[in-house]
Amino acid sequence: MTAIPRKYITDAKNQKQVVIVDLETFNRRETIIEDKGLAKFMEEAEGDKTLSVHEAKKHYRSLKKG
Repeated sequence: MTAIPRKYITDAKNQKQVVIVDLETFNRRETIIEDKGLAKFMEEAEGDKTLSVHEAKKHYRSLKKG
């Protein structure tokens, strides 16, 4: 795995408090995390009941009222 270039902000005791990474690296990592979360959610929902468009609209309308 490629090392991530980073900088640190330290406190008065020289203890690391904050990590700074470049925006491109941050965005790339964020996308990976979101994609993994979405894949996990989709896996968990595999056995769920599916609704027809009519059923889904009816269900959505009932959520707005509640």
